Amino acid sequence: MNENSQHEYTRALASLMGERGIFLPALLLRSYRELGLSDSDMMLLLQLMMFRDSLRQDFPTPDELGRLTGATAKSVQQQLGRLIKEGFLTINDAVDAASGIRYERYDWQGWLERAAAWAASERPEPASPEPAARQTAAMELNLFSVFEQEFGRPLSPMECERISSWLDLDQYSDELIRFALREAVFAGKLHFTYIDRILLEWSRNRVSTPEEAKVHSRKFRGTSKN
Repeated sequence: MNENSQHEYTRALASLMGERGIFLPALLLRSYRELGLSDSDMMLLLQLMMFRDSLRQDFPTPDELGRLTGATAKSVQQQLGRLIKEGFLTINDAVDAASGIRYERYDWQGWLERAAAWAASERPEPASPEPAARQTAAMELNLFSVFEQEFGRPLSPMECERISSWLDLDQYSDELIRFALREAVFAGKLHFTYIDRILLEWSRNRVSTPEEAKVHSRKFRGTSKN
């Protein structure tokens, strides 16, 4: 491979790596030591995320994980067992929507909830503006999990960014976003564009709480029937 070809290959590979990355909330990096996780634990959890988000593989074997982490399959199996015992991981049953085949998948909801609890309980200096940022990070983690459960799949980085912008830029409340998600499920239109339209419609009508949204939705449905 000549120098020009190598340069083009390097650029293309770097671009591909950027597109095939995983979404990792900064809170997980800040909190893992406080939660009692080692660097090795963190790397194993990141590998599980990579398998699911980039390779669409929900249940990699200890052998596959060991080849990437440099550990033996036996030690990986022991490490996974400990993380499950400590509540960071669970193994859940799932059903493929297309084929109806049942399969197992790793779930790290316990890890996310512990990180969120750590963020909520941490007490910074009074003058620091960090509590609001930590509270937002905790809400984002919880919302990501709620959306993933309803969608039945991992969220893309763009979808995670959309949820963050609803909270940070549009200033929609956590409860209002959850209610908009429920409205989308009720309408059978479970996609982000529809949820965004719901939130925008509520914003135009100065709807800011789930209670007000319920009243507005009832009126809207009544008008639609007429």
